[in-house]
Amino acid sequence: MLTKEVVERAVPANLKSSITQQLVDRINAAVADPIVADSIRENFIHYTGVLKEGKFKPDDYLHAVMYVSFKLMGDSNLVSYSKTFPQRYADLVARGVSSKDIAAYVAAYNKGKLVNLIFEQAAVPSWILNQHMFQEALNTQFDLMQNANSEKVRTEAANSLLTHLKRPEAVKAQIDINLKDSSGMTELKETMTKLAEQQRLLIESGVTARDIAALPLIEAEYEVVENEG
Repeated sequence: MLTKEVVERAVPANLKSSITQQLVDRINAAVADPIVADSIRENFIHYTGVLKEGKFKPDDYLHAVMYVSFKLMGDSNLVSYSKTFPQRYADLVARGVSSKDIAAYVAAYNKGKLVNLIFEQAAVPSWILNQHMFQEALNTQFDLMQNANSEKVRTEAANSLLTHLKRPEAVKAQIDINLKDSSGMTELKETMTKLAEQQRLLIESGVTARDIAALPLIEAEYEVVENEG
C-alpha cells in the first residue's frame, strides 16, 4: 500500500500540497484485484515525471495511469475506459448514449496529452525488445566472415562486425542507466572485434577462407602482427 509520504516524495514539488490522504486512499483502492492494484500503484509512482510536462491534477493523473495500466495488460480502449471510469461509463449506457458516441468519447480520451505522455514513458525501446535479433545478426555476420566462399562477402561481414562492435563514443549529458556488460560479454565482444580485423587483413593479403578457418585464434593474432610488422 502507498502512503501519503511516499506519494508526496514522488510527485513534483508544486503538487505536494495537493496530495491528500483521500487521494492516497483512492489510489490504494483503485481496483479490487490485488495484482492489478499493485501494478497501478507502481505505475503511479513510476510515471510521475510526466506531471512536469503540464498543469495536471493528481486525480486526472491517477485516472490516466489506471487507463494506461489496463491498456498495457491487453484491454481494449473501451474496456480500459470502462474500468477507469465505471460510474461515468454506466451513466452513458443508462442515458442511452449510442455505441458510436461512446466510442468517440473513448477515442478522445485515448488521444489526450496526459495519457500519451504516460504511454511514452511506458514504451519499451525497440532495441531492448529486439536485443536477441541483434545478437543473432552478429552471429550470422561472424559465420559469414569465417565461412563464406566469396572474399567480398567475408570482407563485408568483417567490416560489419567492426562497425557494430565498435565502442560507442562518449556523449555529453548521457543518462547512465547502469546497464553494463558482464566481463564475459565484454571479452567476447573484444575477441570478435579483434578477430574480424585480423581476418579482414588476411583476406586482403590473399589468404584463403580454408586457411583462415584452420587458424586458431591466438595463431591468427600472431599472423596479423607479423604481417603488420
